[in-house]
Amino acid sequence: MITVINIKIGNIASVSRALTYLNIPHVVANDPKVVSRAEKLIFPGVGNFFEAVTRLKSSGLDEVLKKRVLQDKVPILGICLGMQLFATYGEEGGGCEGLNFIRGNIVYHRAKQQGLRLPHIGWNNVRTDGLKIFDAIPDDTCFYFVHSYEIVPSEAVKAAYSNYGVDFVAAVQKDHIIGVQFHPEKSQEGGLRLLKNFCEEKF
Repeated sequence: MITVINIKIGNIASVSRALTYLNIPHVVANDPKVVSRAEKLIFPGVGNFFEAVTRLKSSGLDEVLKKRVLQDKVPILGICLGMQLFATYGEEGGGCEGLNFIRGNIVYHRAKQQGLRLPHIGWNNVRTDGLKIFDAIPDDTCFYFVHSYEIVPSEAVKAAYSNYGVDFVAAVQKDHIIGVQFHPEKSQEGGLRLLKNFCEEKF
């Protein structure tokens, strides 16, 4: 069973609808006891890094997620802010530590230095670079982005890239831990296929 984590930040309904469309059984949960029994996890999110970390800590979900993902090796897919929370540290909201699933920092998108507007909103091509989560998805497929921050890993990870003024990480993988900066639930056929790939453990 897929468990979709709900910390009341993000497009939870959109993700749930996409999974329902794909006939993938799932539950939406913010109860640590439910999350502790998850077979696979999807962590959507839209909003502020600092606020999200505060909610994780106040609910006790931070420790449950660390146990399930780091110790029990439960597969997890982070979407947008959900992916950013995997990092060691995030600058947004004054700065705070993340879950540290992937060593690296969340920084203000370098596109600003190129004179481009943030948040970055819209459809962008993604160079899949052989990541299996993109199985049966053509290279350079467009996905839908809405973000002002980006992940800069400080350890060796598999990554796929997009470009908005600069090349930036659009997807990242460390073993069973996968994150995408874009919104697969809003990315039509390619996004639905990616969700299906994760649920079928094609990664």
